[in-house]
Amino acid sequence: MFTGSIVALITPMDDKGNVCRSSLKKLIDYHVASGTSAIVSVGTTGESATLSHDEHGDVVMMTLELADGRIPVIAGTGANATSEAISLTQRFNDSGVVGCLTVTPYYNRPTQEGLFQHFKAIAEHTDLPQILYNVPSRTGCDMLPETVGRLSKVKNIVGIKEATGNLTRVNQIKELVADEFILLSGDDASALDFMQLGGHGVISVTANVAAREMAEVCKLAAQGQFKEAHRVNQRLMPLHYKLFVEPNPIPVKWACKELGLVATDTLRLPMTPITDAGREAVSQALKHAGLL
Repeated sequence: MFTGSIVALITPMDDKGNVCRSSLKKLIDYHVASGTSAIVSVGTTGESATLSHDEHGDVVMMTLELADGRIPVIAGTGANATSEAISLTQRFNDSGVVGCLTVTPYYNRPTQEGLFQHFKAIAEHTDLPQILYNVPSRTGCDMLPETVGRLSKVKNIVGIKEATGNLTRVNQIKELVADEFILLSGDDASALDFMQLGGHGVISVTANVAAREMAEVCKLAAQGQFKEAHRVNQRLMPLHYKLFVEPNPIPVKWACKELGLVATDTLRLPMTPITDAGREAVSQALKHAGLL
């Protein structure tokens, strides 16, 4: 459940900006049918930054309810205050989620020792498996391999989503962790190369709109069939890039609406609707992937 193609699921909203239950069910059904390995609910792609704490918990619980045991659900539980991250994590104890994905604290830019103490404290307040999430382009904070190595010795820290796009990180981390520690890419464009170097899968934005294709890429990679995996992945390469032509999740929400997976591409301020140029770029990438 922590390997393969794991979708960083968008949070669908109606025209008024309320969470849309019917669209969420349609998305979950789509991922179950497409072979997605697991869902990350209310990660950063799920607009955790603009949901209230109550909404955050409610969306995770709604996702669990609608998934109905058909696909594992991982809860996004990151925050830039350790106490807040602990509170979010504890909300999902005994809920049915299979683990938590916790992003590095953003904006306050802790030291490596601060990062170690932050994640250690969270792990000590729950029995849920914890996946670290490193995405310095969004947080202004880079968790170095040495810190990951230290944290991997905490019993319920089981893996990392490494989203730097720096492929040298794979071997650097592998040298410092046990074999069972899970390495997940957080960068769709380099995810296949990440897996070829020994990674176990990807937490993917692209999987929101190309779930079957991303599942196939990961399955082929796991079987060592990298030539075939690259053939499938090549169709997706423009999409990997163009889904970030504007800040995530602006393009991917529009793409989901364009493919009929959700009713609207509504976002909450300060996120704004996709531009005409962005629509054209994403549309061309969807066509290149054979999705439109």
